[in-house]
Amino acid sequence: MRCSDSVGQRLPGRARLRAAGWAAAAAVGWSALAAGAEALRPFTVVGDTIPRSLTGRPGDPRRGREVLLSRQLGNCLLCHRVPIPEERFQGNLGPDLAGVGSRLSAGQIRLRIVDEGRLNPDTIMPPYYRVEGLRRVMGAYREEPVLTAEQVEDVVAFVRTFRR
Repeated sequence: MRCSDSVGQRLPGRARLRAAGWAAAAAVGWSALAAGAEALRPFTVVGDTIPRSLTGRPGDPRRGREVLLSRQLGNCLLCHRVPIPEERFQGNLGPDLAGVGSRLSAGQIRLRIVDEGRLNPDTIMPPYYRVEGLRRVMGAYREEPVLTAEQVEDVVAFVRTFRR
């Protein structure tokens, strides 16, 4: 993925990251509507994990695949490469997710989806299950998580299948 200014010139490093962040923020704003109104379910962060499911049950990897690949919901391919070669136009700003199911636990993956900023304050990855402390959110999308708790669990279940 190349980030360019309005006349097509390649942007320098920090500007490229800002442009990608803006694109991700726009995608997050659009997908918040799809998540629907839901009160956030309480969760506990332990180290680098959210050890318990947000819903109290495992997610469905088939539905997680749909969310992850959807350009309207998760929009994960904007920044990440995934081990699904038939999917075109995969990003390269975030880490490649191939093998992540072998490297990280479900709880570690869950925290990264819920709010990667807790682990890396400089991340450009949007929080998919946080509503407080966000800036530049359109009024219609305030207090709305990008994904529901069920969708987060579905994505966790699908990403856990990325094993080497």
